[in-house]
Amino acid sequence: FWQADLDEAVRDLVAIVRETRPQVVVTYDSNGGYGHPDHIQAHRVTVAAFDAAADTSYSPELGEPWQASKLYFGAVPRSVLQMGIDLLREAGDSSGFFGVEKAEDLPFGVPDEDVTTEIDASGHLEAKVAAMRAHKTQIAVDGPFFALSNNIGQRAFGIEHYTLGRGERGPGSGPHGWEDDLFAGV
Repeated sequence: FWQADLDEAVRDLVAIVRETRPQVVVTYDSNGGYGHPDHIQAHRVTVAAFDAAADTSYSPELGEPWQASKLYFGAVPRSVLQMGIDLLREAGDSSGFFGVEKAEDLPFGVPDEDVTTEIDASGHLEAKVAAMRAHKTQIAVDGPFFALSNNIGQRAFGIEHYTLGRGERGPGSGPHGWEDDLFAGV
């Protein structure tokens, strides 16, 4: 997907947005989560389509313009990354997480203060882990992160975090004041 023509991909997504009229759109952050080129391209396409779908002058033949209320980017707070690094070490993984000891040394992860939303996704954990296992060429699903006995992957995958890229932030809750619903305030 990273080699897809940007304008063509944006046009295709604008058609879908105008047809389905979503209130909220979610995509990867500008780093594609962890630098994956397909995910970076997905971010570019989605951000451009989010804006173009509302533009009355952009391809009117694709349908009535539509402005979604919010655009979110998936995020992993540095505190969550650090927790994972620490738990792996406690579980006996001496290599650590990507060979680092501190979350700040990773090329991904967001400062906690940039996170706007935290969603409890624990009810979907089994499906999420199955999806990751289907991408075994991209992630080691037989390593300590996904070991059922240490519960590290389950903790990390049970909660999803986002940053708000466009739109108005809804009311927050909890110790960080983060939204707990992507539709908060919509």
